[in-house]
Amino acid sequence: MRREDNISGTLDWPTIGLYFLLVLMGWLNIYAVVYDEGTHQFIFSLSLNSGRQLIFILASFILISGIVILDLRFYEAFAYVLYGIIIVLLFLVPIIGKEVGGNKAWLGVGSFGVQPSEFAKFITALAVAKYIGSVGFRMDSMRNQMMLFGLIGLPMALILLQKDTGTALVFTSFIFVFFREGMSPFLMIVGLCAAVLFILTLLIPNQLYLHGAILVILILLIAFGKKKVKRILLLTFGAIIIMGVIESVDYVITDVLKPHQQNRIKALINPDADPLGFGWNVTQSKIAIGSGGFAGKGFLRGTQTKFDFVPEQSTDFIFCTIGEEHGWIGSLLVIGLFVTLLLRIIYLAERQKNRFTRVYAYSVVSIFFFHFAINIGMTIGLFPVIGIPLPFFSYGGSSLWGFTILLFILLKLDAHRGQVLQRI
Repeated sequence: MRREDNISGTLDWPTIGLYFLLVLMGWLNIYAVVYDEGTHQFIFSLSLNSGRQLIFILASFILISGIVILDLRFYEAFAYVLYGIIIVLLFLVPIIGKEVGGNKAWLGVGSFGVQPSEFAKFITALAVAKYIGSVGFRMDSMRNQMMLFGLIGLPMALILLQKDTGTALVFTSFIFVFFREGMSPFLMIVGLCAAVLFILTLLIPNQLYLHGAILVILILLIAFGKKKVKRILLLTFGAIIIMGVIESVDYVITDVLKPHQQNRIKALINPDADPLGFGWNVTQSKIAIGSGGFAGKGFLRGTQTKFDFVPEQSTDFIFCTIGEEHGWIGSLLVIGLFVTLLLRIIYLAERQKNRFTRVYAYSVVSIFFFHFAINIGMTIGLFPVIGIPLPFFSYGGSSLWGFTILLFILLKLDAHRGQVLQRI
């Protein structure tokens, strides 16, 4: 038997082990959310989310088998074709899709539906990897950079039309991939500074203080730097832009963002301002996690969970169940497993000799990191509630399948890294 045919021997089993462990823990925590001590419904019951999630898990095993069996060359050869198909589906969602939870992001018939935006992540990752991996690609080319931003911007814009801001923001994680492949860090630095400035503007009601601080910094930079006209003009122009950004924050908050988005920002800045209104989700989430203490209340013993204090606890706020029932120890374990998975994927990325596979691997780790960091961060009040799932833990078939395909395409490519190297 040829080495490339014996794929079971070349798959990265530590990563597969982490996948199955996270999926199992997620399934058990979904059951903990819906468990009712009075009815004693079994975990396999299809009337519960845990029973339906088991169906999704079994279906994901079929997807894994298909990914492993499929010819290696398919993923690169058909990347643009898949991208075109998903763009069409995303375009159709606002027209013929059905609304679930306030977002018109689903395609389906009756009770069955799938969320194309979840599959757009791995397909966009394939398209980005194919483009960057093409012969003669140079990251310092403005044309190439515009094409890359177009590849991630088109699905992002179509998902925004579905009122699914959280999923759309996931596509910003590709910036880390571009940076890894040679793009200047200037864009990341500007974005980070803009975010810090935005938060400072919200935290400091009197904007005169910020304007005064900027003027003082400008004067100091001019006074203690080289007195060149070009430098002074650039510093002054930069200060004017920053002041303009500060002045535009109020306009963005009041006239651009929708009421529910405004409330999420308010809840992030001061959740205690309206604990029974816009601050309810974050406040109850932190109460649930904090009530778990060091070792937690025990499996199936979460009181905040049982009385439905935290909305969307099977999906966006699943981490509350972990914190309440398993405490600091359980939370640390889950976070540790995710960090281990991320580090393992980075290791897989760095051992690739083929640029297509390396870029795809970094796309995978960027998407996982965004979901992991933002989801947990929003449950403890570090980030606004934008409604994105915790990989392998949150209830939902589209989410589980999307993350499963995303990961196992990488494992398939990595399993044949020697064959890929020979082919190129």
